[in-house]
Amino acid sequence: MDSEVTLLAQSAGATLVTLMATDAWQRVRDGITQLWRRTQPERAETVAAELTVCREDVLAAAAADDQETLGELRLQWQGSVRRLLVARPAAVEELRALLDQLDPGGSAARQVTQRATASGQARVYQAGRDQHIAER
Repeated sequence: MDSEVTLLAQSAGATLVTLMATDAWQRVRDGITQLWRRTQPERAETVAAELTVCREDVLAAAAADDQETLGELRLQWQGSVRRLLVARPAAVEELRALLDQLDPGGSAARQVTQRATASGQARVYQAGRDQHIAER
């Protein structure tokens, strides 16, 4: 279940941060707050406040095209969600249902952009063979 929880938390982090910058923001805030209220009621108000602060950060980062900050915010929520699911495994299905409701096609989680940097050396993996390639 650990890998399942990790994948679900990754999807949740990406979905939450992506949807914070959209018209779905209020539904995201309400849904996540309710999830925490049912599973860890003592943390629900703190999580609601964190969502509000995070949204401000998301909007600023999106306006500046600051992908690094957006990535950090996704990781922040991924960690929070993962810790919740580890502490309350019964919340897995509830979170899945919430994500399906907020982002029915899963498109928000797929909008994550990855960047790569060339180091001058690389490894190519092809059909189980490992080849080292050095840039000259």
